[in-house]
Amino acid sequence: RPSGDSKRQVILFILFVSLCQSGAETLRYSLPEEMERDSFVANIAKDLGVPLSQLAARKARVVSEGNEQLFRLNQNTGVLTAKESLDREEICPQSDTCTLVFKIFFENPLQLIRGELEIRDINDNSPVFPEKEMVLKILETASPGSRFPLESAQDKDVGINGLQNYSLASNPHFSLANGAGKDGVKYVELVLQRQLDREEQGELNLLLTAIDGGSPPRSGMAQVRIVVMDANDNAPVFEREIYEVRLAENSPMDQLVIRVAAADPDEGSYGEVRYSLTQTSERSRQLFQLNPATGEIRVAGNLDFEEAKTHRMVVKATDGGGLSSQCKVQVEVLDVNDNAPEIALTSLTASIPEDAPPRTVVALFSVRDRDSGDNGRTECSIDGDLPFSLTPTFDNYYELRTNAALDRERTADYNITITAMDWGTTRLSSRERIFVQISDVNDNPPEFTQEVYTMSVTENNSPMLRIGSINATDADAGKNARVNYELVRQEGKEQPDVSVNAENGDVYILRPLDYEKVRAFEVVVRASDGGSPPLSAQALLRVVVRDENDNTPVVLHPPAESSAAGELVPRWAPSGYLVAKVVAVDADSGQNAWLSYELAKATEPGLFRVGLHSGEVRTARAVTERDPPRQRLVMLVRDRGQPPRSATATLAVALVDGFSEAHLRVSEEAPAADPDEPLTLYLVASLACVSALFLATAVAAVVLKVRRARRRETETLPTFPTTATESSAGSLPRSYLYDVCFAAGTVNSEFRFLRPLFPCFPAGLPPGPGEQRSSVCS
Repeated sequence: RPSGDSKRQVILFILFVSLCQSGAETLRYSLPEEMERDSFVANIAKDLGVPLSQLAARKARVVSEGNEQLFRLNQNTGVLTAKESLDREEICPQSDTCTLVFKIFFENPLQLIRGELEIRDINDNSPVFPEKEMVLKILETASPGSRFPLESAQDKDVGINGLQNYSLASNPHFSLANGAGKDGVKYVELVLQRQLDREEQGELNLLLTAIDGGSPPRSGMAQVRIVVMDANDNAPVFEREIYEVRLAENSPMDQLVIRVAAADPDEGSYGEVRYSLTQTSERSRQLFQLNPATGEIRVAGNLDFEEAKTHRMVVKATDGGGLSSQCKVQVEVLDVNDNAPEIALTSLTASIPEDAPPRTVVALFSVRDRDSGDNGRTECSIDGDLPFSLTPTFDNYYELRTNAALDRERTADYNITITAMDWGTTRLSSRERIFVQISDVNDNPPEFTQEVYTMSVTENNSPMLRIGSINATDADAGKNARVNYELVRQEGKEQPDVSVNAENGDVYILRPLDYEKVRAFEVVVRASDGGSPPLSAQALLRVVVRDENDNTPVVLHPPAESSAAGELVPRWAPSGYLVAKVVAVDADSGQNAWLSYELAKATEPGLFRVGLHSGEVRTARAVTERDPPRQRLVMLVRDRGQPPRSATATLAVALVDGFSEAHLRVSEEAPAADPDEPLTLYLVASLACVSALFLATAVAAVVLKVRRARRRETETLPTFPTTATESSAGSLPRSYLYDVCFAAGTVNSEFRFLRPLFPCFPAGLPPGPGEQRSSVCS
């Protein structure tokens, strides 16, 4: 429930709105001149009783008359300040009072308050004489009481701060007489107090001081030089005391304004008259020129009715003897239609939505013509057939409104030309162009150029690799047409290794891909515009991974680097006999996985051949008795990638007379493998170490005292016979029987050693030939 203060504010605001609508209220303020910039003028919110929140909400602002904006209104505090230091003499040089008119504007609804600021004069100007020295020629026959006009001082200040009095330095001959004309202009005259005598003193110097009424007062001084002359008993006499003339403000330079004439009946130099301006403002001296010999006054500057409507001058006629007289010349400036109307844009909505209703206010402007009468009366119109109209409001202000529905797709903007024309005999006009843009309403969703985008990338790509872009367009404009892209996340699926640039639709692969793991994947891309609410569309993005030759062939048979793998070939094998088949696979695809087989190295190069594509190892000719019984083949498997990758495998082949001897022959020949083969050396060394460790442990368990003797016996390893025929029994001695097993499908051969079988002999019974006594017999 609102409090009493809130009700009072609402009532005051309603009263303020009513006053604004009536346009009858005028705010009046005053401010001394020459104040600093941003000086406080008034608190508008407080004076009008408007809450501060209303100032910003209704976009309150201040507009000065004329082109120069002199005031600033703070919407947050309601304080009205002067933007610059105000100089009354510069703003109102020809006026005793100086008033600046401004207007306070409110929007929503549009309202206006008129304000006036009086610039108070301060005493910032001293009186100034036109000349620092004035020369007066006075006849010595001049009688006491004679008066001699002096040049008046000029003070730009007004009122009490203006020129108030004159003073004269003490002297025995002259005093001062101050006076004021009908127009209020003060003048000063010298009054002769004592008869002059040229023979006694031919020249006098007096100090004249002009004083204003300021606090503290300011003053200006001039030197008055009196030249005492011989007698001249006739002063010049003008035909009229006052000359009045009317002159159009557009009068050309050097045009004759008027000719003044003064007659002097004296003869000689005493009868020659010269003319000069006196007690005339500096501005009038700039606008008019007086011929000192003929008395003709001509135009010397550009007259402006709007600046000054009248000009007053005093013409002084002086004869050769120094006698003078004065007349007044008053020039009335007539207004002509020399000022075109001025259009001042107060408020402009540069962009309006296309769904704006008719009668929407687009702009507010004022029209001002500095001329008077019909010359200053104006009317406004819009050029062309446009969906806009002008509505007069108040005080020469107009509103530009829409008068029909707008369609941005048909017309996106309007260039409106407003013409203001006065009613003068020769009509003058001015134009103001207003550009109004029709803003878009979000009524079109984005559209992809394709429903499905297919892009490819080679595996093992670099991270953040750009593989292409997608594109969607929106028929709207501005932010409604600004398209952003994003991936549609699907629940239950892993985050794809792809991302889309939200601004330009570039597609990037986040991390290296592996063709052998992922060959293609699909994601859904959404394009959304920047409208509110946003509209969107979707497209399918399919990424295909291209294979790269990044996998080396893998030999499944025979096992790679296995010297124990062996095949048996009979001695009677004919040419083309199938020895073995090399089996290899490649994880790549296409030609990267097409394998070829070659025989890289062989014990007998001409004995075997390998099928290029089948990998079959066959005899290239019939086996002969001269061929070594042990053959070692190195097989090279190569793919067709770029660059190609390859692998090798070693195949051991034993040439035998019959398959019954095969197992034994391989068992006998296995320890005698090529000493150059590293794997064979490793296996023999491992066998020796294991045997030595086993025998040392067995001997240590029997008797500690015979350890050294036993160790020397056990450290000597048995020597394998070269062939089976070296044993009289056709096999290894019984006490050193080993079971040797070769697995063709493994890389390393597996050996199983059985503990030596030493029979126990009764005490005192020696062992038989080739037998040893067991150390474990009790």
